[in-house]
Amino acid sequence: MSSKKDMRRPDLVVPYQEPAAKGDSTEFSSTLASTLPMAAIFTRNKYIGWASVVLSIQSWLGESEEASKSSTGTPSYFSIGMSVMALAVTYLPMFLPPPPGRATSTEAPAPAAA
Repeated sequence: MSSKKDMRRPDLVVPYQEPAAKGDSTEFSSTLASTLPMAAIFTRNKYIGWASVVLSIQSWLGESEEASKSSTGTPSYFSIGMSVMALAVTYLPMFLPPPPGRATSTEAPAPAAA
């Protein structure tokens, strides 16, 4: 049978040291927060517009102090403004409809006259 004696040697114990964080790592959420508004404007998709607003606010709230002090990245409030503008562009045809008889960019082109 095994004995209850602890066989570990206390002189060989190595204490845990937390690894240093990398300062130049880019965050994926900030990348999404800056590219989704453009996708919402190009596709005029309301769901992508709302997702861009949510992700930009999430990126702003989760921003570290080091990232906010560094001048290399875009400030998060610019991403929020861009996403709100993209959302406004997706809802723009509801408030300013295109003139009747004029094709929009989402319709098929008119057939060629022979």
